[in-house]
Amino acid sequence: MTANNPVAELDQPYSSEGAAATPWSKARAALEKAEVYWLSTVRPDGRPHVTPMVGVWLEDALCFTTGPDEQKAKNLASNASCVITTGCNDLSRGLDLVLEGKAVRLKDEASLQRVADRFNSKYKAPFNFTVSDFAFHGEGGKALVFEVAPTKAFGYGRGATYSATRWRF
Repeated sequence: MTANNPVAELDQPYSSEGAAATPWSKARAALEKAEVYWLSTVRPDGRPHVTPMVGVWLEDALCFTTGPDEQKAKNLASNASCVITTGCNDLSRGLDLVLEGKAVRLKDEASLQRVADRFNSKYKAPFNFTVSDFAFHGEGGKALVFEVAPTKAFGYGRGATYSATRWRF
């Protein structure tokens, strides 16, 4: 089992009869295509914080940005554990995804440039960035860049068959 090919397990009590585990390749494609993700972090006093954000899937991790003074940056400075979700709000179709992991700040220029290139090809302004001083710079000013490589992931497929899949990395 690797980040490229985690073990997929069907959670039968939450799946339709005859359902199969969702392949990681399908989940990864959905992570690459999604435009909006939700990041859940924990404030220093233990209260939860959830916020929508944009991001890109690159090299087996989800990458996102935050201003240095934003709540999510403050939360991640004291507790790197987080959850990222994406999907749709339709009970009859789609695949919802939940990633658990630790946010690691990217600080090397080569990695930052690869992430900026992906952002710039996926999104339009104001989510286009240049790289300098170990951060992104754009219309909103300076942004720190984090990546979350999942340590655990869940997928909830809907349609003719419901499936609940857990991927172990």
